[in-house]
Amino acid sequence: MATITSSTTAKPTGLAVVRRLVWFANAVVWSVLAVLEAVDHGWVAGLLAVFFFVAPDLTFLVGVRDAPHMSRGQLPPRAVPFYNAAHRALVPAALIVAVHTVGQAVWAPVLAALCGWLAHISYDRAFGYGLRTKEGFQRG
Repeated sequence: MATITSSTTAKPTGLAVVRRLVWFANAVVWSVLAVLEAVDHGWVAGLLAVFFFVAPDLTFLVGVRDAPHMSRGQLPPRAVPFYNAAHRALVPAALIVAVHTVGQAVWAPVLAALCGWLAHISYDRAFGYGLRTKEGFQRG
């Protein structure tokens, strides 16, 4: 008799484990950089790093009204575009490149905020949380 397992209970493959470990190492690096920027440049940098570390999950609030009607683990579809936009690593990475191309006018608190944002995304990926389908479920 065949055993059926859902994608939420399936054990990650070897490649998935390696990816998660790489994302975790990435998360630690971005966290350390955010803390260093905060220590070097004061409380504004620290505050922005913490805010941007938390902010991507505030996108859940867009669909809070619909949440009681969703399946377990499902994000309300109206929140999905906001959630996915806030959880794409390319966005803060591109902004870091843009900030560095400005030259000497780089504002350290912005860099701290972007490092906090990348740390959040990296921790999510390390713990198995990724982008969502348009219906609000985790992508496989």
